[in-house]
Amino acid sequence: MASHRKNPLILYIPGLKTKPPVERYQPELWRCLLEGVNRLDGNVANDLQEHEECFSVIGWTSEFYGEDRDIDLDLPAIEAVLHQLHPSRRDIAEATAWKKRFMRWIFLLGDFLPFLIPRIADPNMQLTLRDLRRYTKNIGGAGEQVREKLLVPLRKALQEDRPVLLLAHSMGSIIAYDCLWLLNKDSLPPVSAMMTLGSPLGQNFVQRRLQGARCPGAERFPATLRRWINIAAVGELTAIDRHVATDFGEMVEFDLLERIEDHEIFNYFRSDDVLNVHSEYGYLVNNVTAGLLRDWWQQARQ
Repeated sequence: MASHRKNPLILYIPGLKTKPPVERYQPELWRCLLEGVNRLDGNVANDLQEHEECFSVIGWTSEFYGEDRDIDLDLPAIEAVLHQLHPSRRDIAEATAWKKRFMRWIFLLGDFLPFLIPRIADPNMQLTLRDLRRYTKNIGGAGEQVREKLLVPLRKALQEDRPVLLLAHSMGSIIAYDCLWLLNKDSLPPVSAMMTLGSPLGQNFVQRRLQGARCPGAERFPATLRRWINIAAVGELTAIDRHVATDFGEMVEFDLLERIEDHEIFNYFRSDDVLNVHSEYGYLVNNVTAGLLRDWWQQARQ
């Protein structure tokens, strides 16, 4: 058995907004991931725990924002979601409430009619659009700096022929996608899988700004990925289009990757008793995410 198969790597790429320092942030993400897997398969969870070095967070937000978030603000909510096994009736009711559905359709309308975006964007969305523009326009070299944070460890792992899972939340999925496209020019083995959580990649607004978006035919897409697993929570206003297979199906038709899978979940993370269906901690501890990650790990360890 080839030894490199025993040394998989999970690279976690977080989304926008400030994050805690990696040395405090990574252990909390790891706890959520392990708890989710442990609920399904204690043996795999133990194997993961014995190989903690396989999990690495790409800490790009510190330089991008010039500051960090206090992890203590998140700890009570993390503890709560770690002790909750399933979404409650209240969680489901709030995620499917008519206000959530109405806002999703408003955002979808704005995605198809971009001139409406300034009219529907609240202050939080305006900040998100500002940060996204800074990244996609490479203002002050920000985009290149962010991508290099991922490209360096990713290239190293592929050169070592390690099975790699890109585990990307929200804006992190845009960064991961862009880096995969940039790897097209390299002669490296493909990335084993990418798992996107709460991803905005289904939005037309985002797709027009991706690396390679103006290239013809198959050149538009990454050719460096085997499998794409997309997970989106009901009630999401970032992943307003929860199905990326319909947008990127040409990648399969062009034989650039084996398959794209879309999965829907209920994210029941709450902070100060407010449901946050976009939370990365809630995504990581979820049974669906955990089951798919467990399956990948088992295959990668063969």
